[in-house]
Amino acid sequence: MDPKAKQIKSNPAALLPILVFLVLYLGMGLIFEYVLKIEMGFYNIPIVVVFMVALLVACLQNVKLKFDDKMVIMARGVGDKNIMTMILIFLVAGVFVGVTGRDSAEAVAYFLLSVTPAWASAAVLFVAACFVSTAMGTSVGTITLITPIAVAVSSVSGFSLPLCIGSVMGGAMFGDNLSFISDTTIAACSTQGCAMRDKFRANFKIAMPAAVVTLAIILLMSMNAGVEHIEIPEYNLWLLIPYVLVLAGGIAGMNVFVVLLVGILSGIIITLGTGTVDFMTMLGAMGSGASGMFETIMVTILVSAMCALMREHGGFEALLAFIRRVFKGRVGGRLGVGLLVGAMDIATANNTVAIVMAGPIAKEISEEYGITPKESASLLDTFSCIFQGIIPYGAQMLIAVSTAVSLGSTVSAFEIIPCLFYPYMLAVASLVYILVGAGKKKP
Repeated sequence: MDPKAKQIKSNPAALLPILVFLVLYLGMGLIFEYVLKIEMGFYNIPIVVVFMVALLVACLQNVKLKFDDKMVIMARGVGDKNIMTMILIFLVAGVFVGVTGRDSAEAVAYFLLSVTPAWASAAVLFVAACFVSTAMGTSVGTITLITPIAVAVSSVSGFSLPLCIGSVMGGAMFGDNLSFISDTTIAACSTQGCAMRDKFRANFKIAMPAAVVTLAIILLMSMNAGVEHIEIPEYNLWLLIPYVLVLAGGIAGMNVFVVLLVGILSGIIITLGTGTVDFMTMLGAMGSGASGMFETIMVTILVSAMCALMREHGGFEALLAFIRRVFKGRVGGRLGVGLLVGAMDIATANNTVAIVMAGPIAKEISEEYGITPKESASLLDTFSCIFQGIIPYGAQMLIAVSTAVSLGSTVSAFEIIPCLFYPYMLAVASLVYILVGAGKKKP
């Protein structure tokens, strides 16, 4: 821990900027979503503007400190190497998603559906979503692409629509949690200062058992479905190659920038070579992919500046003092990290923002309780995905429901929630890991 941080006195009032953000964002979101009935109400709130208000509150605190000195503190927070790395990875990952696009993701789902029995189609949707989201690094993008396939499978097979959509959402959160290019992975690793390969290995011990149990549950529910045949549209297997290369490179421990560049170059060659898109369309897709990350980058910058001021004003010391009183020992410290990011996610309905906000505080908790960087990064990512995967007002749920409705189906979030087996199994696996595995003091 920084020696200077030990000299800062605990000051609960320094946490006021977080409270201001939560009240404004959560309050307006609930009003927009459930009172005014605005579609995607939470996502109509300009989150960058709300964070600017919270940052202004942080700047107005501690009047003894000159504003110029506060600017230096904020610049130091934003200029951290991990923040810069995070921003660059966000941009390159956005370009990769723009290059691969819809056709590649659909090819994965159709290929898996074509090589498995029809009665296992719901399980295949889960596996396809796992693969696509791990390769693309976006749960929302995966749900957008695979939900229409889930609706089609449900309509021709007799599987319930909530089960099909719940399977897709579960698989999407699996990849969001494990992917090397997911916003959440990038944010968790950068804030905790660990290599993505190390975080993946720690995370895999939690996510894979949850996925295997989820797959078994879906298969058991599917055995008596009586489904005999499903029509599979034509697809191009060549489009799977960029995904496979990215997954293989990430697991092999290659530098994330190298992995992404290989994926982008292979995607460009294959999509242009197969005539999937023309050159100008490809350029536009690359630009759209990068620009799609701009809001996340701005939030990262504003949160970094705000956290730097809160730390200087004594907010982190106050929060640590509270955690010391409530959470005891190795198990308590890990639960503290998980519940901290979970609370942030419930309030923001955005797991990346939740990790960016909770990350600096989690880093302090980890140092206090002897939690390794890879373990704290894994806990941040896992618990944020658990809560994000089940809240009815999260982007994942809203996109899934609106996509199904736009295709002529009728389904509600509360019909899908009982079928979200993966987030529930992930919660169980996380608690077992904390109580049994992480709770043991290593010799």
